[in-house]
Amino acid sequence: MTRASEPLDGSANPPVERRLLQHFDFILFMLSRGGTVMAAQIVTVAVGWDIYVRTGSVMSVGLVGLFKFAPVLCLFLFAGIAADRYDRRLIIGSSNVIHAAATIGIGAFLWSDAGAIWPVFPLLALQGSAQAFLTPAIQSTLPNIVPRALFPKAVAAASVVSKLSQLLGPAAGGFMIAFISEATYFIAAALSVVAAGAAYAITAQLKVTTREPFGLDLILGGFRHIWESKIVLGAISIDLVAVLFGGIMGLLPVFAVDILKVGPEYLGVMRATPAVGAVSVALLLARTRLPGSVGTTFFSSLALFGISILVFTLSETLWLSLGALLVYGAADMVSVYVRQTLVQLGTPDALRGRVSAVNSVSLNASNELGDFRAGGMAAIFGTVPAVALGAAMTLAATALWWRIFPQLRSLDRI
Repeated sequence: MTRASEPLDGSANPPVERRLLQHFDFILFMLSRGGTVMAAQIVTVAVGWDIYVRTGSVMSVGLVGLFKFAPVLCLFLFAGIAADRYDRRLIIGSSNVIHAAATIGIGAFLWSDAGAIWPVFPLLALQGSAQAFLTPAIQSTLPNIVPRALFPKAVAAASVVSKLSQLLGPAAGGFMIAFISEATYFIAAALSVVAAGAAYAITAQLKVTTREPFGLDLILGGFRHIWESKIVLGAISIDLVAVLFGGIMGLLPVFAVDILKVGPEYLGVMRATPAVGAVSVALLLARTRLPGSVGTTFFSSLALFGISILVFTLSETLWLSLGALLVYGAADMVSVYVRQTLVQLGTPDALRGRVSAVNSVSLNASNELGDFRAGGMAAIFGTVPAVALGAAMTLAATALWWRIFPQLRSLDRI
């Protein structure tokens, strides 16, 4: 096995996949990331189902996203500084251990069959706190364990693992909640422990050696870098707006129970279907470049993302809903690939934790806060109108960003 700092033998010129797998730290990173994502997906499916079945409240389902996002919003500045000042492998490992402990707590409480559901929410907030520190640390790690020349392909390969975990996690979570009930949470906790162990085993240098003096420049360094790089600013901000208004994953239990009339096993399939589309695209990106202009492809994928949400909203049959979710995941993968590559390659290592922390707020705001937005609007206007309105706003935002970020629109290649 070689390390990231060692040049590869260009004479042999092995395939990209083999060259990536020559880096043992990359394998450990993939194992840790896969376990982290799969555990989180299983918990999300299980908690969403359990809360909706026990309460029948759309708002309660939306609160899951709020309680997981609020700690991220409160802690992301500290998390970014930590990723730029301390060993990132310890942050990743410790965050997974905390996530596992909170998952065990949720499972134990639900197993007790207590009447009230509110104790689940503080435990979700604890998971959100761990996620606040985990995301910038894990997003800052990949450039330090593979050579720069292999980095775009490493992003695609890591996305394959992440999306496969998003595929297997929800499907497994749906079936497990149907057949083994609350024991599902203990299996998810075990996956978090595996992810922690893999992170602790990484040997590459994951601690920034140069330190800035503590002050306002240190705290706001990530914001300053993003603001000065208009391409990165445009990619991060449109992704936040698009998924904030277009997010539908948190309401899938409502669509499954009330509209499509299916059980938890099909909820798991629905939750996993976007990952099928995403994995298919990620596998292509691991082998080839994006077709045509990167900017045009990026905005086209966002428009397709919004259209797929409208189709899903209007569907009353399972097969059409699954088809829309497949396109939803494929389109989202293109925007994720472009954004992640631009953010990580365009950021110095000493700033990467803070920039990734700001990016993580965008990611979590668009997902967890988007679920809360959808749940709150669904409680007021109804599920279908709330999601349809969000899709329309996503398409409108895509058109607006096309006009106000010409640097991103005209980007030819990464």
